[in-house]
Amino acid sequence: MSAPQEPRPSGLKNPQAAVRGLGAGTLALETVVLLLMVAPLKTIAGDGSGPAIIMVLVLAVLAIVLAGSMKRSWAWAGGTALQVLLLLGGFLHWTLAAVGVIFGLTWVYVLHVRRTILG
Repeated sequence: MSAPQEPRPSGLKNPQAAVRGLGAGTLALETVVLLLMVAPLKTIAGDGSGPAIIMVLVLAVLAIVLAGSMKRSWAWAGGTALQVLLLLGGFLHWTLAAVGVIFGLTWVYVLHVRRTILG
């Protein structure tokens, strides 16, 4: 019989901080993309862009708050909820759903990396 294998170390000096940085960086990038959506959304959606722009701005604020809160365990669930809300924003305008798919897949990858590194 062989001895139980210990998990392989990640090679990172501080894996917790590295994973938090990845989550925070992803949310910060999402904030920038959301804010950059405002002008094109106003042009594309025209007069009906008000609710979609308000949602984009609220989600951008939420993303930056979550990015700063990555030390707390609830921030990871909040990041997942943010992606779901962005996808649901597709009911206001299709561009929100498109960005939601892109960042939703990115967030799934971030969660995979987190699980791989932290176990």
